[in-house]
Amino acid sequence: MKNYTITVNGNVYDVTVDEGTGAASAPVAAKKPAKAAPAAPAAPKASAGAGAKKVEAGAAGKVFKIEKNVGDAVKKGDAVVIIEAMKMEIPVVAPEDGTVASIDCAVGDSVEAGKVLATLN
Repeated sequence: MKNYTITVNGNVYDVTVDEGTGAASAPVAAKKPAKAAPAAPAAPKASAGAGAKKVEAGAAGKVFKIEKNVGDAVKKGDAVVIIEAMKMEIPVVAPEDGTVASIDCAVGDSVEAGKVLATLN
């Protein structure tokens, strides 16, 4: 018998495997102890010219296109970044009027919902 500790999706399992002859499948016993401690989240990157208003991703996906550049004036509802998710292009829009202070992503970046993609002044 061999004992292993395996982590799957943050759950830790103690697994005992009975070594067989190889002719038939061996029975496997597993017991689930306490859940593993979650990893600490990464610290957010500071932006050099970060503005006060955040433009955040509404869905997880990949950055498909950056529509605006630093210094561009935007109106509420203007697309700043386009995200591709499930083969759809989803515009991430300015929450209010302003000027683009920083672009905090690049084309091809994977992003999670809520990630700051740009800031406005």
